[in-house]
Amino acid sequence: MSPSLDRPAGLDSPLTARIIKYGARTNAALFKLTNGRVGGRWRVMAGWRKPAPVLLLEHIGRTSGRTFSTPLLFMRSGPDLVVVGSQGGLPKDPQWVANLRAQPDVAVRLPRSGRSLVRARVADPAERAALWPQLLGTYADFETYQTWTDREIPVIVLSPR
Repeated sequence: MSPSLDRPAGLDSPLTARIIKYGARTNAALFKLTNGRVGGRWRVMAGWRKPAPVLLLEHIGRTSGRTFSTPLLFMRSGPDLVVVGSQGGLPKDPQWVANLRAQPDVAVRLPRSGRSLVRARVADPAERAALWPQLLGTYADFETYQTWTDREIPVIVLSPR
């Protein structure tokens, strides 16, 4: 059940951003409540046939100073975790990407695991090129999202610290 390659008409609407925001908050709350037993696998679109793992990224708002918990699909690459700033193909990077650029020392929660401290960095072009096909193996719809936006979707590497 992959999405159409045609860009959805309402993708840029404020309603879409709001749905993503409140859906993420609900997922984060369920993840925390159940230690990832609920909310720890993404089973939507390409994730229907092959559920993708979800982590909670705990980051600090660059202007508010508040702590946020954002659920993100991830894959492992050696000791690192890799996440994608796709935001469903919306035209702008998600807020958490800017927050990581401002404050890269963050934490993650993995399903049925504790909290781990990590340092975030944007993958350089060569690293992104190597990681992208592996990310598509985790969640194929990342490729569709890339076709829906003019920006290069950032790939973020989270290294243990």
